[in-house]
Amino acid sequence: MGESPGCCSVWAHCLHCLYSCHWKKCPKDRTQTNQCECIWFGLLFLTFLLSLGWLYVVLILLNDLHNFNEFLFQHWGHWMDWSPAFLLVISLLVTYASLLLLLALLLRLCGQPLCLHTAHKVLLLLIILLVAAGLVGLEVQWRQEWHSLRLSLQATAPFLHIGAVAGITLLAWPVADTFYRIHRRGPKILLLLLFFGVALAIYLVPLFISSACIMEPKDLPPKPELMGHRGAPMLAPENTLMSLRKTAECGAVVFETDVMVSSDGIPFLMHDERLTRTTDVASVFPHRVNSHSSDFSWTELKRLNAGAWFLQRRPFWGAKQLSGPDRKDAENQTVPALEELLKEAEARNLSVMFDLRRPPRNHTYHDTFVNQTLETVLSSGVPQAMVLWLPDEDRAHVQQRAPQMRQIYGHLGGHSTERPQFLNLPYQDLPLLDINPLKPT
Repeated sequence: MGESPGCCSVWAHCLHCLYSCHWKKCPKDRTQTNQCECIWFGLLFLTFLLSLGWLYVVLILLNDLHNFNEFLFQHWGHWMDWSPAFLLVISLLVTYASLLLLLALLLRLCGQPLCLHTAHKVLLLLIILLVAAGLVGLEVQWRQEWHSLRLSLQATAPFLHIGAVAGITLLAWPVADTFYRIHRRGPKILLLLLFFGVALAIYLVPLFISSACIMEPKDLPPKPELMGHRGAPMLAPENTLMSLRKTAECGAVVFETDVMVSSDGIPFLMHDERLTRTTDVASVFPHRVNSHSSDFSWTELKRLNAGAWFLQRRPFWGAKQLSGPDRKDAENQTVPALEELLKEAEARNLSVMFDLRRPPRNHTYHDTFVNQTLETVLSSGVPQAMVLWLPDEDRAHVQQRAPQMRQIYGHLGGHSTERPQFLNLPYQDLPLLDINPLKPT
């Protein structure tokens, strides 16, 4: 690959110094970029694409990183919001790869040979290994997130395509400059075929884009109604009465929560099998921090604070934006009983849906926890229709005792007696074509 002397200016010398980390001028006998450096340039371009793609993955899955935080908490016992760290690291990687690629392209335009320093080469390999480890971890531990990425392209593909067109257009200039600097015919033809092949593929992509975002305004469907997962956990401690109130203020129609049964038979709101994450059990009952949440009596549960952790750990960014009265309210939250929740939800015109978690084997209500919860719902006096019953255990008995209660199913198959009208499924697992047959006629 022959090159003309180009612009031997101070500017070109600075670019050469930053790229090669050699502060002396390039020797006059070194006017060519050897084949090894061309391979490293290709690896640099690949690193840029990988880091940019990983940034897109992190941004799309940012809403699900709370699950990753909980996963680490369950295994390590220490809470930390990892989303800022993920964003900072990947942003630095993308910035580094982008600047290095820009230096290489500018050096090509100035006719300078490429000579990547060993430190840059090591960092490029580390970036590739880091991104590869992230992709492998995603495949092994959170494979369902690939469906989230696929669905996200329905919204982002048109805009990503515009960016790709702009990128290939800007790349045409250094490609043309390289083409005219090459003297051998074979590499020229290869460069043209590669560039025009990529450009043609990019320009044909719109033929394969199916985006729900591209439609006439008159064809827009009505907005879906909102459901608060554990209430409004970004504005209040999860699974508390304050979270329920914030859910109503946000205009949601359903409060989704998790229910366990205490050792003395009182259903209460709690997600984790251990109380350490969302209560002060470590200070109130220091010798029982590893006990199952259902092993505590209702009297003991009422002694726990279920809100101070929200202000201390700040699981979501909204915690530091709370007003003074809201902060005081959060600090005073306790573990609510299911009956309390139902009455508060009725007053605020909210429906309630909950996961019901079976107690441990040695628990008094291990076999009767469903009936115990059902009795609490029926004795609360709230309308049956405001309860969305999700547990599959003893569903036939529940339907017989509370026929007006709306039954929510967590899977598609196995309903021989009726066609389900309400489903609680991960959005990644239910294509639109599967929903249409379930609509009531």
